[in-house]
Amino acid sequence: MNARRGEEPLKAADTRQKALRVNLDLQRYGTFAEIGAGQEVVRWFFRVGGAAGTIAKSISAYDMTVSDAYYGSCERYVCRPRLQSMLDFEYESNLTQLSKVRGDDTAFFAFADTVSARNYKGTNDCHGWMGVKFQAFPRDVESQVIIHVRMLDADNALQQEALGVVGVNLLHAAFYLQADPDAFLESLLDGLSVDRIEVDMIEFSGIAFRQMDNRVMSMKLVQLGLSNAAMFAADGSVLQPSEVLYKKSILVERGSFRPVTHVNVDMLRCAQEKFAAEEDVEADSIIPLMEITMSNLLASGQVDYRDFLARVDLMATMGVTVLISDYFEYYRLAAYLARYTQSRIGLAMGVASLRELFDEKYYIELQGGILESFGRLFKNRLKLYIYPLLDVETNEFTAVQNLEVAPNLRKLFEYLVERGCIEQLNNFNESYLPIFSRDVLGKIEARDASWEQMVPDEVAALIKQRGFFGYQP
Repeated sequence: MNARRGEEPLKAADTRQKALRVNLDLQRYGTFAEIGAGQEVVRWFFRVGGAAGTIAKSISAYDMTVSDAYYGSCERYVCRPRLQSMLDFEYESNLTQLSKVRGDDTAFFAFADTVSARNYKGTNDCHGWMGVKFQAFPRDVESQVIIHVRMLDADNALQQEALGVVGVNLLHAAFYLQADPDAFLESLLDGLSVDRIEVDMIEFSGIAFRQMDNRVMSMKLVQLGLSNAAMFAADGSVLQPSEVLYKKSILVERGSFRPVTHVNVDMLRCAQEKFAAEEDVEADSIIPLMEITMSNLLASGQVDYRDFLARVDLMATMGVTVLISDYFEYYRLAAYLARYTQSRIGLAMGVASLRELFDEKYYIELQGGILESFGRLFKNRLKLYIYPLLDVETNEFTAVQNLEVAPNLRKLFEYLVERGCIEQLNNFNESYLPIFSRDVLGKIEARDASWEQMVPDEVAALIKQRGFFGYQP
């Protein structure tokens, strides 16, 4: 952990100690701006003593008109643009007003949050945006880190308390844990638990974080248990799930994507065509996602970050949004997606995955077993779109119509098919059926150039350009 010359490193993850360390740091000086849920973060710095050396201003522009006067108008007050406008305004105000007086010896910062804590009726989505824009050293170029949190306590006072703790943790980590990404993330919930706070988005920017890849950091949120899922766009920018998925129709394809093959792309295309044809689905509202589970990334025992980024870069060439989740069970994935939308949800999968879906060993922890899991999975009119399988050795073709399931589940399977919960895709490209990603990897390793015909041109070009998966000319 970083410490200034002559200063003892912090030995305990205590909120009071963290706040006091910041207050006693003679270089740190800045502003706290908080909207919603009170001024719970700055309260810690006032409470521990020494605040006069740290706090230039504390403000809560709670009234919408007052808030707009400071930060400009916006449609929503608990959103990322509002947080950014708060950070920019307060940070620039510090530089403008204080640089001449103390700029040579002071690293200025602006902390901000905009939060919707539990309302009186308990009907709102309890979440918030929080961030800090700061100088790592006096006269330094600014850096920034922002997070999105979901507050899970059932009581408003407890939510405010948790918000104050995570705010102190964020400020302390930004100042003293810049060089240790894992410690940075793990420290965000010091003094809390995942039962109280979920951090489902984090984004680093600026000179202090120039070595960090936001995609890796997003994945680590899931790996470390701070969040159940993370999302980023094809251009690599970090996304907050609720803002992307809100009121949208969602179509997900789960896979290893190691690498992306013609089958992966064709499966999503076929499913999207069928999904868009549903009566209550607007084609323009569909958000297609490619999802990788943490269990897949941890298949070898630990995450290979270079391999992870290779897969993500290849998915990016297809222009789709990427979802990383720890929802191994499909019914848990369905519940997660339903949190953000009341529109239709579709899952595209191969027939082999459908076969596994009807394997009762995956549901032994549920009191209601497979029936309970399917009740949860199809609760919100979710639909499965099934891509067929061709065994290249036996030439056996497997689809929904001839899939074998356990005899005791046959009636259940037929019922779900007849009800329209499971649909066989018939608009697939037959020439792609013999393609398997394991064969692509084998051919790359063997320097058999025929693998290039098994993946999209963009994927092949990037694999060759960057030497992914051990490719050599």
